[in-house]
Amino acid sequence: MHIVIGGAFNGKRAYVKKLQPDAIWYEAQWPTTTAPKIVVAGLEGLLRAHLEEDEQQVALQFASRLKALDDQCESLTVILTDMGRGVVPLESEARQLRDTCGRLYQQLFQQAQTITHIWYGIPEILKGR
Repeated sequence: MHIVIGGAFNGKRAYVKKLQPDAIWYEAQWPTTTAPKIVVAGLEGLLRAHLEEDEQQVALQFASRLKALDDQCESLTVILTDMGRGVVPLESEARQLRDTCGRLYQQLFQQAQTITHIWYGIPEILKGR
């Protein structure tokens, strides 16, 4: 699994499109088919439906599902939006989403073979390659 993380509108998708031009993309939805190369983006949108559930359990479920997908395909790239950066949202739902994303990201970072941080279009390898 290759994780690409960065702030909103920092060039994550453009970077992945250059890296994986022939991948099948799933934006804010779970893959419905297997393919050799898959990109999953917008997990935050999928997490919104689970904010009433225990965040640790949700993180484990999502991480397990992505691990199974990674085992089935040749290349899985997951694009994540960095939601932390020390800013605590005022709305409780936004705080819950940020916290659940943080727990999920910790799980995914442990599983990932490669992690790339994108900062305004510039990639920095944090783990792997």
